[in-house]
Amino acid sequence: MQPEQQPADATDPAALHPNWVADDHLINLLRHNAREHGDEIAMREREYGIWQEYTWKDYLDRVLCFAAGLDALGVKPEDNILVIGDNRPGLYFGMVGAVALRAVPSPAYPDTTPEEIAGHMEREGIRFALAEDQEQVDKLMGIRANGYDALQQIIYDDPRGLAGKEPAGVVAFNDIVERGRERLRERPGLEDDILGRASVHDIAVLLHSSGTTGAPKGVPLKHGHVLSGVRNAAAAGYFREGEVHMAYLPMAWVGDFIFSIGAALALRFTVNIPERQETALHDLREIAPTLYFSSPRAWSNMLTRIQVGIDESTLFKRMLYELFMPFAVELERRRLDGEQPTALQRFWRGLGEILVYGPIKDQLGLARVERPYTAGEAIGEDVFLYFRALGLNLRQFYGQTENCALACAQDPDTIKLHTVGKPFPGVEIKLDDQGEILIRGDNVFDGYYQNPKSTAETLQDGWLHTGDAGYLEEDGQVVVLGRVSEVVYTAAGERFIPTYIENRLKFSQYIKDVCILGQDRDSLAALVAIDMSAVGHWAEENNIPYTSFADLSQKPAVYELIQGVIEHVNGVLPDGLQIRRFVNLHKEFDPDDGEVTRTRKLRRSVIDAHYAPIIDALYDGSESVDYEAQITYETGESGVLKRHLTVADVPPAAEK
Repeated sequence: MQPEQQPADATDPAALHPNWVADDHLINLLRHNAREHGDEIAMREREYGIWQEYTWKDYLDRVLCFAAGLDALGVKPEDNILVIGDNRPGLYFGMVGAVALRAVPSPAYPDTTPEEIAGHMEREGIRFALAEDQEQVDKLMGIRANGYDALQQIIYDDPRGLAGKEPAGVVAFNDIVERGRERLRERPGLEDDILGRASVHDIAVLLHSSGTTGAPKGVPLKHGHVLSGVRNAAAAGYFREGEVHMAYLPMAWVGDFIFSIGAALALRFTVNIPERQETALHDLREIAPTLYFSSPRAWSNMLTRIQVGIDESTLFKRMLYELFMPFAVELERRRLDGEQPTALQRFWRGLGEILVYGPIKDQLGLARVERPYTAGEAIGEDVFLYFRALGLNLRQFYGQTENCALACAQDPDTIKLHTVGKPFPGVEIKLDDQGEILIRGDNVFDGYYQNPKSTAETLQDGWLHTGDAGYLEEDGQVVVLGRVSEVVYTAAGERFIPTYIENRLKFSQYIKDVCILGQDRDSLAALVAIDMSAVGHWAEENNIPYTSFADLSQKPAVYELIQGVIEHVNGVLPDGLQIRRFVNLHKEFDPDDGEVTRTRKLRRSVIDAHYAPIIDALYDGSESVDYEAQITYETGESGVLKRHLTVADVPPAAEK
């Protein structure tokens, strides 16, 4: 740990970050890349099956022209500009163009409801919006028609359904670019003017917290925060220059901005954008990235795809797989425990690379990946070991939006399954008296957007209070247990964190979501949402017919399957904190119903209200419950959905 520092003067940006240099910012990095590496490919997008390429010169040209066009529209410094849609070059160029004007891109998830978007726009005084396509434009037009008349201009990227039929106040991205290009021709000094406006202390992006306990909080990240985070990670070997990266995660997520813009500009990544979200896994094989990030759930889904493919392959391939794959998993388990492979094991592993492991990685598009990562929640041990056994150096990292998602990561040589690794260079981590993880570094933000109360609670004496409970091991590795705010007690006074147990249950491919109950109760219980894909495949393999999610979830065999998962987790939980009863829900938790956030974090108060009759049945000894849910159809009409759900007991360990 470094010596304690005195809090800086929050009114003086330079005093807050004395190590930052004023002209060290994203726009200068883009200009440098265009001048020194102008003909190298900066971004590629697959469109209509053909890869469209943009060099660094093209990148700078699009950014400058768009910025000049926005300037003509009246965009001012600190204007917040809504960005909504799936990953597209135009949206990335547009965000960086806004940043050049010292305006602030404020991305939203593409599936955000109009009501949520309207709240977002009201809170941030949005006057300009950059939208991907007609769907998003229609959403914004509806919000404007419903009384939000501050929205002056909607700029769209995809011309399908809009070109030549634009309503008032709607204009094409390419039209803004061409207007800007004309302005740059007419005013020779404008290019240098635009390139010189930004500062390391300007906000580069306005991201948002998940909003699990209320309206999302705005998280402004400055150029210096982003570049400090990227360079800290690069110093730890997390990023390298010239990475080939696939941009497919939501643009509103901090990781996408850090990877696809921050690190891409600082380290000259080649950013590849799939044609559609639905084709991302197919396009991944053609992209063949060197850097790949995916959530634990996505890694688990990928494993399910592999297993389904093996089941459907030839007998010879299945035999090879069964011969080599369990060997590799066990070899990796022992290696992580410190055992060195014998010469024979290394030979067998090399043969397996030729016959099994290499072909699987090639089929997935991961043959060239040198730095695969996962984060967001704990990853299942079986999933983690499997991909490492394939030869992928899969590692977990840890961070929040407030620290640019880059706080610490597992070192490739000292990986422990239960930790998230050590802090990056330039990042300090300590624990307070309550076991909360505190972080300090130049990658930590300076405060929430127009929210001094939350800022004062989160930033204290120069330390970011993460809200996560955890502990430090003797070698400095960090263990994250869950949210401090989610520490609760049973009626008997047993302390537990529901998310810790939920994450262990979600290690199973058969459980998509789960909510653990038990606060002020005599025992723990669970609301389970099965994974339709994995359980459906399992049911087909076991000749269990079903007609729908609700029907499948209530099959006795599926209850036995989920009970087995719960019993396995109960085996590692202390006495008094084992799950005694559970219900398989008839549906997934739905962000449109407010039950989870867009990043699938539980909103427990909403779940408690929505499923109150089911929760009562879990604790009053009922063997089943008839549940009625109010639903609203696309026509606007409402109705009642009735479901008969089984309530199952989980026997104590002594009875198993």
